[in-house]
Amino acid sequence: MRASAAVTIGVGATAVVAVAACLQAVGDDPAGSLLSLSVPSQYKTLIQAAGNTCPAVTPNLLAALLTQESNFNPKARSPVGAEGIAQFMPSTWEAHGIDGNGDGKRDVTDPADAIPSAAKYLCAIAKDVKDVPGDQQSNMLAAYNAGSGAVRKYGGIPPYKETQNYVKSIQALADQQSGGTVSPAQQAATVINAAYAMIGKPYSWGGGNANGPSTGICCSPAGKSGASITGFDCSGLTLYAYAKAGISLPRTAAQQYTASEPVKPEDARPGDLVFYGKTAAGIHHVGIYVGGGYMLNAPRPGTQVRLDRLDALTDLYGLARPIPQHHKEI
Repeated sequence: MRASAAVTIGVGATAVVAVAACLQAVGDDPAGSLLSLSVPSQYKTLIQAAGNTCPAVTPNLLAALLTQESNFNPKARSPVGAEGIAQFMPSTWEAHGIDGNGDGKRDVTDPADAIPSAAKYLCAIAKDVKDVPGDQQSNMLAAYNAGSGAVRKYGGIPPYKETQNYVKSIQALADQQSGGTVSPAQQAATVINAAYAMIGKPYSWGGGNANGPSTGICCSPAGKSGASITGFDCSGLTLYAYAKAGISLPRTAAQQYTASEPVKPEDARPGDLVFYGKTAAGIHHVGIYVGGGYMLNAPRPGTQVRLDRLDALTDLYGLARPIPQHHKEI
């Protein structure tokens, strides 16, 4: 659809109402990320809930970690004294274990305590190593295995064969898809919730990747550098949100348009991408349609990820739906 074509999507709803209506429209389970790995049935609810504790952790990642640590054995005990389904050392459990089921006890052998504790600990060490160079998820997993101090000391994954294999094994397992399928509604909910969780993150020219916010590059057409800002530009945000749903997108807004199928305004669904520019080759901005005439986007240098009306820019080119490729970002 060209910019001159009539756009009939309404723009009267407030931002809060728009997001609420969107999440209701795209499915009954608006989880930030959906568990697709096969896990013992008695742990599915625990892993799904704990796997959305913070943006650094997903249910699949948590499930892969528990598989690696104990293969879901709540009574597991290692030769060095690590205990339970998540293999906490006693000192780590003392500092980070929580009473996840509210029964008044912190029991390392009770999955209802240990699984949310593992997620909470992952979130804590993700913050602890967030300034270490390299892939943030890899550094987080390495810190879970070898300690945050070792990751900071070596400026990334320590040169320990065990830790290096640990990180690779968990990431490979977390990236696998189960035999089940995820509905378009669930996929859209995952995309929108992933982007919505990033509201308030600063704009960074060239910032953002499949793992989340990152420092950007120099420089925007107006001369603004993202090299010292951890955040997202417009296409970095959409790339990240769609990666959470298992769909890999190219890096720039124009490239993302070519990797998508154009849709008519009357056929638009929450989760579709909204593109701006005079021509397909000249597309300069992209956002995620959330319904009610609003989009989630990273607008421009000096702003933050936020909700904007579709008519916030005057050169709307069209809407398009990404075509699943299911390959990793290069």
